[in-house]
Amino acid sequence: MSAGIARLSAAASNEHVVAALQEQGAVIVEGVLAPDLLARFNAEIDPMLAQVSPERSYLNPAIDFFYGDRVRQITGVAAKSPIFAEEILCHPFYGAVCDAVLGPSCARYQLNVAQVMDRGPGAEQQLLHRDEDVWVQLPRPHPEVQVASVIALVDFSAELGATVVAPGSHRWERGRLPEPEELACAEMPAGSAVVYLGSTIHAGGRNSTADRWRRGMHMSFVVGWLRTEENNYLSTPPGVARTLSRRAQELLGYATHDAIAVGGGYLGAVDLLDPVELLAQGKL
Repeated sequence: MSAGIARLSAAASNEHVVAALQEQGAVIVEGVLAPDLLARFNAEIDPMLAQVSPERSYLNPAIDFFYGDRVRQITGVAAKSPIFAEEILCHPFYGAVCDAVLGPSCARYQLNVAQVMDRGPGAEQQLLHRDEDVWVQLPRPHPEVQVASVIALVDFSAELGATVVAPGSHRWERGRLPEPEELACAEMPAGSAVVYLGSTIHAGGRNSTADRWRRGMHMSFVVGWLRTEENNYLSTPPGVARTLSRRAQELLGYATHDAIAVGGGYLGAVDLLDPVELLAQGKL
């Protein structure tokens, strides 16, 4: 691997982060999670990970193969981690990026999926893929519909399985695959994030260590008119969502996608009303 990924500090302007993301399809941003937030989140999920076995079955054999049997996962994180729901999901850094990239194509964006992914010793590199290909029926070309990221909850190194990215691949023809020298390894300190577009080719790296786990978090957002990979209404049901801030409720999809002001319609209503208002009124 010899390609490089743009690297910025979380103190950089939102414009610089978005420009690098749109130019290369990926950018490493160091210091997204402050040390205190990182430490508290890791402490909160430690006992959860201790209860998870990497040997489990998923929705179908293809997903079993994709994740392999050396990965521990925590899904539905917003319902299990108040720190995630209020401080990471609602982090203003992600709001600024999604406003710029997804905002022009939707009335509202929402969380697609959030998973803690702990890749163990011997975990092989994932298949190179584009996250947006789960929506294979979307016509092409289309505007960017997804902003994704992997947050390093420990220091990411190549041997530990840091995310592999093909910079510029968001502009390639769909059949083109990267040559080895076109891949870059997102090595970064804990608290950093590699942010990439749904159209960018990437993969979880191979963990070649003997006894170390690569703890990271995949979090992605999509335009509000797409069905999400994780069913956030069941993963974070109304009884839990009711305890969260309005911003968290909105990002979890509890607010309507109301495009009437721009000549569209509304999506996700309950009794022709906005569910996020029904939550606030105690009616949902």
